[in-house]
Amino acid sequence: MPGRIAAALALFVAGLVTGLAGALVVDAWFPGGLLLALLGTFGCFLGGRIATGGVLGTGAAAAGWFVAFLLLSTPRPEGDAVFVAGISTYVYMLGGIVAAVICATLRPPAERTVPAAGSGR
Repeated sequence: MPGRIAAALALFVAGLVTGLAGALVVDAWFPGGLLLALLGTFGCFLGGRIATGGVLGTGAAAAGWFVAFLLLSTPRPEGDAVFVAGISTYVYMLGGIVAAVICATLRPPAERTVPAAGSGR
């Protein structure tokens, strides 16, 4: 149990870092930065799923990514914000949500059964 909690916290931090990195490249090299940010986001969520063997990894990474997205899209009193209203920001937000849903609903690969030797098949 402590290992799962530690893994979830580590994946939450990984999601925060992924959200921050994505925010920095989304508008920097449009459309390449947007594609890079979405691929990094998908990789973080899928890596969390594989690392924990379940939905917990995807959920923790997605929660961290979403917190980073919310904090960076909220304008400060000075009027500054990392994300500005634009098509790339909306595509990054929706793409990240879709990536989280895809990774959370993936089915594990079916186990292959090897016929026993001499079974006559």
